[in-house]
Amino acid sequence: MGSMKVENNAANVEGFEHCLDGIFSKVNKLEKRVNEIERFYGTANDTQLNTPKSSSVVKDKVKEKHLSCIEKQQQDAFNREAAAAKRMQELMRQFEKILRHITQHKWAHPFMHPVDVDGLGLHDYYEVIEKPMDFSTIKNKMDAKDGNGYKNVREIYADVRLVFKNAMKYNDDRNDVHIMAKTLLEKFEEKWLQLLPKVAEEEKRWEEEEAKSQIDMKLAQEVVHANMARELSNELFEIDMQLENLRQTVIQKCRKMSTDEKKKLGTALTRLSPEDLSKALEIVAENNPGFQPTAQEVDLDIDAQSEITLWRLKVFVHNTLRLAGKCSEGADHPTKSNSKRKGEISNAVSKNAIKRSRKATPNS
Repeated sequence: MGSMKVENNAANVEGFEHCLDGIFSKVNKLEKRVNEIERFYGTANDTQLNTPKSSSVVKDKVKEKHLSCIEKQQQDAFNREAAAAKRMQELMRQFEKILRHITQHKWAHPFMHPVDVDGLGLHDYYEVIEKPMDFSTIKNKMDAKDGNGYKNVREIYADVRLVFKNAMKYNDDRNDVHIMAKTLLEKFEEKWLQLLPKVAEEEKRWEEEEAKSQIDMKLAQEVVHANMARELSNELFEIDMQLENLRQTVIQKCRKMSTDEKKKLGTALTRLSPEDLSKALEIVAENNPGFQPTAQEVDLDIDAQSEITLWRLKVFVHNTLRLAGKCSEGADHPTKSNSKRKGEISNAVSKNAIKRSRKATPNS
């Protein structure tokens, strides 16, 4: 008969450990997801968008949308970039007309190709001119398809001005090349002023779309993390319920501790370190409000304690002494990495409120 009880107890313990392993695994996974959400909102608070569209009212409305809005925002961003690229191509096409008008002028030939520094004996050219530029180089860059070309019209405009500015800088203002460059630059600026309103309009539109895209993407990310937080809340509640059910099961399974077991428990308590003994006294105080675990002298009456307190003490003392014994054996007998966490969860099973792992501290 005794052997059957032992087998039943062993089976019960094994079942409890299996449940704790499952809960322990879930808690680890949930903890990672909680950290991800905390990081997101921590970053969001540091870079809060100063715009009416990011108000709490708008956020609450956006958070009600489906998670697929992120995919929609990504697709919208792709479409905006494609439309902007198409509009920029049209601006570049109009700019090419200006460029042809300038390069077909009878005075444009000195600027069509790189300056023949060696052939003309211009030994100080690179000392005066930091960045040489010419129309053939501009044309090649405009035709480039490998990502090294111009990204917008203003970049081309800057290089065209540089062609003439270099010529005017290197040559004296009475030199023919200086005069030709100055004349062509004036003609170019006149044409550019006609195109400039369209360029400015496109730049403003692009900035507004980029700002809106950033806001929409941020709000879409908040939708995802808000839903993640809601799901985590539900899953954490389920774990709380599982722990509560396990606690109730443990209470129901608790038999009365024998006199001999109480004596052994009292002896084992004397083997605890001062820190661990303080933790054990805290366990007693949790179900005994009148007990003062931090008093100078503590009178612990084992027989006066409830069964749940006694069994909690037994589990705590057993795990603590076992861990201390294994640690003293050295590296040849390593403990399981999660033994401490399991002990904490075992300790939490018999509590009314389920909490995540924490360090026990004496009551003040």
